[in-house]
Amino acid sequence: MQRSIEILIGRLITDEDFRRAFQDDPRRTLEVAAEWGLALSPLEIRALLSTDQTLWGRVADQIDDRLQKASLRNG
Repeated sequence: MQRSIEILIGRLITDEDFRRAFQDDPRRTLEVAAEWGLALSPLEIRALLSTDQTLWGRVADQIDDRLQKASLRNG
């Protein structure tokens, strides 16, 4: 399951649309991640939901833009 957390956090940091979806509706976004096959325990889900949601954007701002998947949407 650690691998699932690593994948999810990587996506939160590098994928602007996914990060925005998570900030807008974290529970639904985790459900979608489960549909991809990411197995998260109830403890991991609670931890992700209780994490300061601004963290992901702050971390994303610190990594090189070439590692980011930018949103193609406006706004």
